Amino acid sequence: MKVIFKRTIFLTIIALIVFTLVTSSGTRHHILSQSNQNSDNCVIVDSLGDRKQSSQRCTNIPKNITSSTTYFNSERKLTGKLRFLAAITDKLLTIPQSGTYEYTLLRAYGAAFVNQDPEIKLPTKVILNNEQETQDFQATLTMAKVNDSYDCYLQKAAADALNRAKAQVIIPLKSGYGDSDCTRSFTTTVRFWRKYANDKTLARVRQGEETKILGTVAPPGSSQHLWGIAIDLRVSNEVQKQALNRNGWFRTVENDIPHWTYVGYPPEKLSEFGFKNKVVSGVSYWLTPL
Repeated sequence: MKVIFKRTIFLTIIALIVFTLVTSSGTRHHILSQSNQNSDNCVIVDSLGDRKQSSQRCTNIPKNITSSTTYFNSERKLTGKLRFLAAITDKLLTIPQSGTYEYTLLRAYGAAFVNQDPEIKLPTKVILNNEQETQDFQATLTMAKVNDSYDCYLQKAAADALNRAKAQVIIPLKSGYGDSDCTRSFTTTVRFWRKYANDKTLARVRQGEETKILGTVAPPGSSQHLWGIAIDLRVSNEVQKQALNRNGWFRTVENDIPHWTYVGYPPEKLSEFGFKNKVVSGVSYWLTPL
C-alpha cells in the first residue's frame, strides 16, 4: 500500500509540473481543450485571459492544440477538421457551434481564415451585421488596385498576389465592374441576395434546411467580398487556373465557379489545413473540412 501511495503522489507531482509548463508556454496562442464532461464540448482559451472562455461544439479535440505551424508538422495524424479548426482559432473570437447558422456560413465561406499573412486582416466573426459595421472593418484594411481593372480594389496582399498571376496570363474580371466583382459594400451584398433569394430562403438557411443557395450568393453580411480577399473572374483554361493557384488564389465556394478566394498558400499546402479538393462538373474546388 505504501508503494502505491508513493507512486500516486509521484504521478500527481509530475502531472502538476507538466500542467504548469503547458499553461505557461505559447503565451499568445489560443488552446482548444477537450471538456472533461463531454468530448463534443470544447473551449477556446487565451492564456493571458484577454478573452472570455466560450463553449464550442467540437469533436474529439485533443488537449493543447495551438495554431502554430510547428503544430501541423508534428500532428499530421489529426483529422482535417481538427487541423482546420486549430488554424483558425486565433482569427475568430469564438468557433461557432456545429449545427448553427454561423457554423454553416463558416463551412461555406471560412477558407480564408487559415491565411496567416500578417498583412491580411479578417473579421473576428463570420457575419458583419450591417453597413456601419462593414465600413468600420473595411476602414482598417490596406487596399490596392487590381491591374488593368476599373475601380477594382482588394486587400493589398491579395491584390499583389493576383497581379502577379495576371502578369503571367490574362485573367479578366467576371463583369468588369469593381464594385460587384471585387470588394463590396454591405448594401451591395444585400442587393445580390435579393436578386437570387428572399427572406424565406434566409430563414431556411438559418434553420439548416437550405444550403444549395450558398453556392450562388452569400447571405447578407457573410460574403468574402466584404473582407477584400475575394474576386469574381472569368477563368476558362488551365493556364489561368494554375497561375492563380500558384499565387494563393482558389475556388473555395462549391458551385460558385467565378468566385476566387485569396488563401495565401500554394496547392500543396492546403491539405495540411484539412482542405478537401473536390471536383464538381469538371471544376476543382478546395473546400473546408467542416
